[in-house]
Amino acid sequence: MLFIVATPIGNLQDITLRALDTLKSVDIIAAEDTRQTQKLLAHFKIKKQLVSFHKFSRENKLNQIIGLLKSGKNIALVSDAGTPGISDPGQKLVAAARDNNIKIIPIPGPSAITTILSTAGINADSFLFVGFIPKKKGRKTFLKELSKISVPVVLFESPARVLKTLKDIREHLGERDVIVGRELTKIHEEILSLPVSQMINYFVDNQPKGEFVIVIT
Repeated sequence: MLFIVATPIGNLQDITLRALDTLKSVDIIAAEDTRQTQKLLAHFKIKKQLVSFHKFSRENKLNQIIGLLKSGKNIALVSDAGTPGISDPGQKLVAAARDNNIKIIPIPGPSAITTILSTAGINADSFLFVGFIPKKKGRKTFLKELSKISVPVVLFESPARVLKTLKDIREHLGERDVIVGRELTKIHEEILSLPVSQMINYFVDNQPKGEFVIVIT
């Protein structure tokens, strides 16, 4: 069986009891970054065999993991943070498992998407999640298409590009209100809700650090 295990997005205490039980019981853990996952396992005193599976993994690594699953091994798939397969390369392994009739069991847990939306104070009955927007090719077209969306839009961004992205939002979507979550659930967590021009000014004066989630309302 393949277990899709959500892990904390920052605060390790956010892991679920079911996730811990699963990580303790499986034969192998397939991790996006084995070093990052080893820190999580060490914190909870879990010792397991780790194999890497990330966006640069080749077909033979995918086939190796599928072979282990078909031989009867129980494997947990984890990402660096949050839920595997959501803006994450894990979907390739899940798709291959489905193609091979391997049972897939989700172990839900922390999500940066729902975490930021829960603080937004907006109608989030419907929303659009777009992951990371294109860095260069197709970026302008992508943003123009977002301007046609009538529901809140959620996206991820890096500290190096967050200021440019906010400026591009203002240029292509107009003066919209945005909610920005930085380092969610971590010690230096910061959640701001401002018109996009004011948000730009804030990050001009305060150097962006950490991982960002943005909601365009």
